[in-house]
Amino acid sequence: SILMQRRLFLYNFRNLRKAKGRRETYLCYVVKRRDSATSCSLDFGYLRNQMGCHVEVLFLRYIAAWDLDPGRCYRITWFTSWSPCYDCAQHIANFLRSYPNLTLRIFMARLYFCEDRKAEPEGLRRLHKAGAQIAMMTFKDYFYCWNTFVENREQTFKGWEGLHENSVHLARKLRRILLPLYEVDDLRDAFKILGL
Repeated sequence: SILMQRRLFLYNFRNLRKAKGRRETYLCYVVKRRDSATSCSLDFGYLRNQMGCHVEVLFLRYIAAWDLDPGRCYRITWFTSWSPCYDCAQHIANFLRSYPNLTLRIFMARLYFCEDRKAEPEGLRRLHKAGAQIAMMTFKDYFYCWNTFVENREQTFKGWEGLHENSVHLARKLRRILLPLYEVDDLRDAFKILGL
C-alpha cells in the first residue's frame, strides 16, 4: 500500500523524549515542482530503512534517479520519525549542494543522538548551513501526515498525551543546537551578569 498502517505511524512517529526500542526510521515525503507562483505535486509516499541502508540515503538515491530538470525548481518535504544521523546529514548536505534548484524541508518527530558518538548536533548544524529547513513536528504536522500518508479509514487524528509538551521541548533543544556558537557564549555571559 502507498499509505502507512495506522499502528506503524502511531508507534514510530510518537514524539517521546526517550524512545527506546524504536530502531527504524520512517520518512514520509512530498515532491513538488514549482512553476512561478504555482506548484505541482509530482510524488508522495513513505520509506523506511532497508537492509542496513538508512532511509535518507534511500530517498536520495530514489530522487537522483529522476534526472531532475536543472531549469526547474523543486521542493521536497520530509516528515521523519528520527532526525538524521551525522553521516546521513553529510549525505543530504552534499546532495543539496549538487542540486541548487532543490529545496528541502525536514520535520522530525524525535532527535537522534548516537550514544558512542556526539556528532549528530554538528551534522544538524551542517545540514542547516547547507540550506535545509529543519524543525520539529507539531500537532499540525502530525495532522497533515495522518491525512496524507496514513491509511486512517477517515478517522480524525487525535494527539497523544504529551504531544504538544514534547514538541515544545524538542523544538527548544533543536534551537539550542542550531544557535551559532557565539550566540550561546553571549547567552552564557548574559546569564553570568544576571547571576543565573
